[in-house]
Amino acid sequence: MLNLPEKLEQLEKEGNTIKVGIVGVGQMGQGVVNVISQMKGMDVLAIADIERQRALSIFEEVGISRKNIFSEDDVEACERALEKGMRVATGNAKLLPSLRSIDVIVEATGIPTVGAEVAFLSIMQKKHIIMMNVETDVTVGHILLGLAQRSGVVYTVGAGDEPGATKELYDFATSVGFKVVAAGKGKNNPLDREATPESLHKIALKKGTNPKMLCEFVDGSKTMIEMCALANATGLVPDTRGMHGPDCELNELTSTFALKAKGGILSQEGVVDYAIGNIAPGVFVVITTENKRLVQDLEYMSMGKGPNYLLYRPYHLTSVEIPLSIARAVLYGEPTIIPSGKPVAEAITVAKRNLPAEHTIDGIGLFDIYGSIEKAPVAHKENLLPLGLAEGAILKISVKKGNFITRAQVELPEESILVNLRRLQEKTFLD
Repeated sequence: MLNLPEKLEQLEKEGNTIKVGIVGVGQMGQGVVNVISQMKGMDVLAIADIERQRALSIFEEVGISRKNIFSEDDVEACERALEKGMRVATGNAKLLPSLRSIDVIVEATGIPTVGAEVAFLSIMQKKHIIMMNVETDVTVGHILLGLAQRSGVVYTVGAGDEPGATKELYDFATSVGFKVVAAGKGKNNPLDREATPESLHKIALKKGTNPKMLCEFVDGSKTMIEMCALANATGLVPDTRGMHGPDCELNELTSTFALKAKGGILSQEGVVDYAIGNIAPGVFVVITTENKRLVQDLEYMSMGKGPNYLLYRPYHLTSVEIPLSIARAVLYGEPTIIPSGKPVAEAITVAKRNLPAEHTIDGIGLFDIYGSIEKAPVAHKENLLPLGLAEGAILKISVKKGNFITRAQVELPEESILVNLRRLQEKTFLD
């Protein structure tokens, strides 16, 4: 059997490349297009972005002449253009799943409502769907996975982001029989729950990134979302609401993420968490074992004296690794990281400022809310509002800054695919 690089090279020689469509070409989506442009056996044929010019520009950046880029929104006209060897740039995200020439869709918008719609349409059109949109996955990933399995296609969160990178370490650890004490990530930015795109505007410009995306990182929402996805894929749970998030150095991870009885911060083992220190951009799994011979071997192999040991990956390359998920989905029918069983964790919603009654919540990475994490049964019992459902929800009553928002306090948009998928998911997994 050919390995992955050899298989991709074979596809290139045969002229049978994997045909990719990408929805959302912000910083991460642009990176995916750029990486695929230098790969064998894979090609981006269509891009959808709310800013059509951005889709056109990234095609030109990777060497596609403007005359070879078709930019209309009619499905059949786009198909004819693709048959002629052209590329398609559109402002309509819903168009890409309908293109017969496309094998797989990458969803990279980070917007829960858009992600749900694109994923659902892709599955209905029997196309593999690679989610860079973890916000959607933690909201309706379980039901999307079930729909995909019934349609015979792959639904997966992509490689390269922290959930996928951590899952690689977790899979190794559990495959060879280690007990997982904790798994998580280093947080890239200082934690500021009150951050807004406005307060971060200058920093975002300096970094060349979107202020909204940076705000989602800084206010902690992204970390909560990512660790929720990891929890739902592994069965690990948050030890406490919002996780601990200690300040610690790399060499302190094994002693910090230990039971309180052993000098650590945990009330239980088998948790997801994060750390602020010199860990980012890496991910980690803290493991232990009671096998005496294995303890001796680990010490011999310079893993320390235990009882906890550290598995550490010092990087996650996000858009650079996404093509691996594309290839594995199309060639082998394999996901990278998917929800497993019933939901075990929930990303929940906290008021970032005082919010009045009848106010329409603006969404993740903006001014009104930030995310936290809780065990799914607790979140369900307390009727807490899933973070992914917050955007566009209308408050029935005022909510004070720092309070958790419940579903009883909001009116959700009835016509939303996201909301209806969530209701179906709850009926399937919670009733």
